[in-house]
Amino acid sequence: MSEVEEVEQEEQESTKDPIAGIGTMVFGKWDATEVTCDDPGLAPYINLATIGTPHSGGRHANEYFGKANLSVIERFINNLMRSGKFSGKKQHCAKAFEEALDTINERTGENPLQKFIDAIKEAAPCEEITRIKMGAVSQPKAVDSSPSRRIDIALRNLSVGCSSATAKSKKSLTEGIISELNKAAQADVSSYSVGKRDELERIASSAR
Repeated sequence: MSEVEEVEQEEQESTKDPIAGIGTMVFGKWDATEVTCDDPGLAPYINLATIGTPHSGGRHANEYFGKANLSVIERFINNLMRSGKFSGKKQHCAKAFEEALDTINERTGENPLQKFIDAIKEAAPCEEITRIKMGAVSQPKAVDSSPSRRIDIALRNLSVGCSSATAKSKKSLTEGIISELNKAAQADVSSYSVGKRDELERIASSAR
């Protein structure tokens, strides 16, 4: 084989689509390399690398800042299992989230992962409060939230909003996820997560 043919073969191999589910494809469908985050503080901590099924088995649990190496897809699915209704049902939550991404893509024609990242960005508070004790007096003090904690709070509030949408309602978990992500991505105050962020930042601003 000549050098020219070898170069052409290498170029053809380099232009092939990535293998479904390996590194760049979430659920084997959605390309994570197309997704952007406008928040420079959150961007380094948002990990979308997913290999096959989003189930790591907790291999990052004992690592220092190990959750930064964990896909936010899996972290969100784990948070969906917080309530008693969906406790321990990871396969059910993962399937509901996958169906929600499919539905968002059908309705908007866009990459649904971008909607998910936008929802995290809008639900992440920049400030919160802590209590400083001076003698017998304890007073609240506003502090800046670290990027890692901002993502933790955003994922927790998003998941609580998704699961609470199914309470006393005929909505499925998939419908709850779609509703919460769409509202949060648009910074709609009727969203549970955005409402919690506004409440926390309002309390922090009054405690400066």
